Formats: sequence, C-alpha cells, structure tokens
Amino acid sequence: MPLTADPSHGESALKNTNTIVLDGRSLTTARVLAVANGAKVSLKTEALETMAAARRIIDQAVEQRLPVYGVTTGLGPRVTQAMPAESIDTFSLNTIRGRAHAVGAPLDARWVRAGMAVRVNTLLIGAAGVRPELAHFLGSCLNAGLTPLVPETGTIGVADLAWGGALGRCVIGEGEMIMPDGTRQPAQIALASANLAPYKPQPREGLALVSHSTITAGMAAIGWMQIQQCYEAAQTAAALSMEGFRSNLSPLDPRVLTLRPQPGQAEAASGLRARLAGSALFNDGEPRRLQDPLSLRNVAQVHGTVRATLDFAGTALDSELNGASDNPAVLPEPGIILSNGGYLPPHLCVSLTALSQSLVHLAALQVARISKLLFKRFSGLSDGLSFAGAEGAGLGPVMKTAEALYAEIAHAATPPPIYPGVSADGLEDVQTHAAIPAKALFAIAVRLRQLSAVEGIVAAQAVDLREPAVVLPQPLQAVFNTIRQHCPPLQQDRSLGAEIDALAEQIKHGAFDR
Repeated sequence: MPLTADPSHGESALKNTNTIVLDGRSLTTARVLAVANGAKVSLKTEALETMAAARRIIDQAVEQRLPVYGVTTGLGPRVTQAMPAESIDTFSLNTIRGRAHAVGAPLDARWVRAGMAVRVNTLLIGAAGVRPELAHFLGSCLNAGLTPLVPETGTIGVADLAWGGALGRCVIGEGEMIMPDGTRQPAQIALASANLAPYKPQPREGLALVSHSTITAGMAAIGWMQIQQCYEAAQTAAALSMEGFRSNLSPLDPRVLTLRPQPGQAEAASGLRARLAGSALFNDGEPRRLQDPLSLRNVAQVHGTVRATLDFAGTALDSELNGASDNPAVLPEPGIILSNGGYLPPHLCVSLTALSQSLVHLAALQVARISKLLFKRFSGLSDGLSFAGAEGAGLGPVMKTAEALYAEIAHAATPPPIYPGVSADGLEDVQTHAAIPAKALFAIAVRLRQLSAVEGIVAAQAVDLREPAVVLPQPLQAVFNTIRQHCPPLQQDRSLGAEIDALAEQIKHGAFDR
C-alpha cells in the first residue's frame, strides 16, 4: 500500500499535526515526537526516486555477482564467504530471524514508533539500497498505528541489531505488534487489519531492517525533548528560589559573565533574567547578602553547562535523524557500494552521557538551594519554613525526598561500560551501548520534574513567609499561582507526596516552561 508522496517541504509539515513529511534530510526531534505520539507520515517523491536509483545499483551487483557485504557475502565473521546464488533470495529472511534475540519487557511503543520514523527517513537517503516499497511499508505501519513489539534489552550500540531483528520479524508477519488501542496481536493478524500483507524482503532488505541505529536515535530524540523541558523547569524553580531567598542577582549581570564566557552560561543567565524581569531584587538594598551560597550564585554556570550539553547532544541527534547508519552504503551518483562505519554512534553515546552528567550537577544545585531555604541560618526564616513553631516540622522532612531524588538521578546518569568487544569471533570488537544513556534520560526526567516540584513548593513557602510581602514578577507569579493550586501553604504538617507528584505532572505539561 504505497503512501501518497507529499510535495511539501520544510516547516509547513509542522502546521499539519496529522502528517509529517519525511525526505531524508529535515527530520527534527519535534517531528520525531509528533510521529511517536501518533502523527502520520508521507514520503517525499524526490527521495523515493533516489532510493530507486540506489536500488538499481544493488540489483546490478547481485546480477553480476560482485562482492557486497550482506548481499552476496555472509555477515560478520562470514564476510569472506561468497553467498551461494540459490541462497541470496532467502538470506534476507534468515538475516532477520537470526538476529531477533532481544529479551525482556516491551520497549515503550512511542520509542519504537520514533525509531521507525527515523528509519523511514534514513532509508530515503538511498544509502541502504533498498526498494522504495520498504519505506512505503514501514510508513503504512506507522499510519495504521501498528507498532512492532520490541523487547527492551538486546542492543550494544553497534547498530540496534537485536532490536532491528524484532522489528523486522513483524514486518515479515512474525512476532507481535501493538495495535492502535494498545492491545497485542500476532503480526500477521495486525497487518491484515490494515490490509497489509507481510513484506517479502529482497536482497539487502533484511540487513536494512536489522542493521541501523534508529531505534536508539528515536528514543534519544524523545528523551532529549523531555530533558529540554526539565531544564526550563529547573530555570523557573531556581528563579523562584532566588525570590524566596532574596538573592543577590549580580552573578547574572551580562558584564561579569563576559569575563569568562563559559559555553551556555549567557543563555542560562538570560533565561533567568527574563523570569525575574521587574523583580525588586535588581534594586540596590533589596538582596539580603553581598554573596549568596554557591547554589544560588552559580546557577548560570551550572545551568549553562546543561544548556551547552543539550546543544551538543542535539547536534549528535541531528546526524542520527538525517544520516545513514547503513553498511554497506550505496553512493548513487558514482554508482558504487562502499563498506563503512556509519552504524557506530559514539558521538551520540558520549553526548547523551555528558548531558546526563550535567544534570547531576543541576540536581545537586537544586538540593542545595532547597536546604538553604529550609534552614534559618541561611534563609533568615523559620527552620523548615514552618508556620507552626516548635510543634511543627514544616517542610524540613521533604529534604529527604529531595536527596533521594538526587541519588536516583546520579545513579541513572552512570556512564555505560566501554570495553573491547568479542562479538562475531572478535571481528566486531568495539561497542558504544548508546541505548543506556538514551534510556536513562527518561528516568532522569521523571525525577527532575519531581525535584523541581519540591523546589517550587519550598520556594513558594519562603515567599509566603517573607515580610514585607514579596511582589513577584509576572512570569513567576503565574508559576506561584500554579503551585498554590496544587499545594496550599503549609500551615500545619500534612502529607505532601501526592501534592509533589501532582505538581510534577503539571510541570510535565508545561507549567514551569518559560
């Protein structure tokens, strides 16, 4: 069932939230997220023509019995063995079945949809040398809401081979697929429900279905979007803490920041100043101290590091979303097929790991700021920000929740192991485990939202206790009102867990966005 090729291009594709145009070169994280959330896709005509041209080169190689890895030769340690002519037609099926070894609970269906969108987009580059029909088929599955069931563990970051095997099995009518209503069905029944017959892969197409890094890339794209929002939420929570603490804002002055132009800090400071625009803290005599604790004084430096690593990871993601991870690769213009290393994503792995590590620094600052607001010797307010006096603990015990969240963030951000590999009889002796930091982004995001909720609640309590009353700038007043809708001032001790979770859910939906 071919898809209707869409002649439109660029940002116009985003105006229709129901359809994202894929062309092999302009996929963004926002578009990946849209497809993950159910948007349909259409394929650019010119890209399909590029695929067809590349496919003719593969067909010629097969006809002439030229040595092409995974097409007319074996895979891995069998690369030196020529493929018998009678086996070429069945080799694609064997390639899929022989790599479908992932185990565990299913990956989130949205992650798999994201990976499929990236795979369709990268097939449109033409380097895989597959027929346009394969891109059409995967796009039709996306548009029908059919998602291959892919177990969670199996990739080592040298192409997502075991994940690709699970995806490929569903394409050929084996395995299970997740239906639009979330139920699971045998792949053949699921495909039939959308009037799709199981795909019959030709030479090179089995390898194209299993050997790519696009599930990791799609998952990382969604995680990156979530962390981007967590960064903005932490910026807002920090600004509210500055109001509650009555901080000195001189560290946010652009003139002093230019003395040491650390990457990202100017952007972070600009975002903080925008949130604090109109604050009395910019006036002489309003801040309580000449120099605040580092968790308040160094927000621009630490948050700037997160901003810089977000950009670093964003650059790596752009290469993954719009680059070919296929080996061998077809170059249609000179008409040649070259072996290459494009399936290895160390840039993505390192940048995601750096992003996770920067978030540990951000979370540590949040915990430290919360503690400074909670203790009288720093805040000048009652211990625990209690209204109730000695008989009330106030918000003091929530410090334990904040520290527990920090510890789990730090644990999730642990770098993946890197070691000399032993796969394929030692031929495939390098790996990246890029999926580990990609998955970690989601665990970190959940806890960062909860930690920003805790900081917001504590900062709002400090604002309420200040005398004379604090007049918040408009951006922060709106955030303060949201906090108070879900967490009234703590006049007497009560359980706050549900309120923290409720506010974290609001943060997930943009309540702390700039």
